[in-house]
Amino acid sequence: MAHEESMPEMTAQDANKLGKKITTLREAHHLSIQDLADRCSCDVEVIEGLEGGELPPSLAPLIKITRALGVRLGTLMDDDESYGPAYISSEQMEEVTRLKSLQTCSDAGDLSYFSLAAGRPSRHMDPFIITVTPSGEMDHELVGHEGEEWLFGMEGCIEIEYGQGNVYVLHPGESIYYDSIVPHQVRAHDGQNAKFLAVVYTPL
Repeated sequence: MAHEESMPEMTAQDANKLGKKITTLREAHHLSIQDLADRCSCDVEVIEGLEGGELPPSLAPLIKITRALGVRLGTLMDDDESYGPAYISSEQMEEVTRLKSLQTCSDAGDLSYFSLAAGRPSRHMDPFIITVTPSGEMDHELVGHEGEEWLFGMEGCIEIEYGQGNVYVLHPGESIYYDSIVPHQVRAHDGQNAKFLAVVYTPL
């Protein structure tokens, strides 16, 4: 499978920061790892891997964890908070393939997330630029979580499998909006590298 360029991994330091935040929040709620796993319907191994910085974080379980802990996704992902606008310059946008807030490898391919609202506290939306690179044979495992998502195609094409048997192909310039509680999967289409804008809303 051809790649346009190598995709940098989320650093161990970044993964450890995120893992420590999960641990701190879990312990503040006096929850064991098993308690948290039960609350968010995740495997204990997933919680242990995330807290230990050993498991590449994936968006769906992080959303479930933040819901169970009563915090927003940005609470886990941001280092600093600012009450002013979250401004992203054109130079920063051009660096989107190098600056990762979150990266994961899944059955949907290699997905890399760049947060466009890092540092904005108590936000109700999380906007991302997401790049996806195919990674061999894919299993179509659908995952649902509370909230809503809006996607806008930028480069290449992606597929959104939504519910039972509904597959949408998103081309550049096209968008889709859906309730993310319905099991779904976003993945590369026809072996293409792709980039898209995603806005994720997760209610508390």
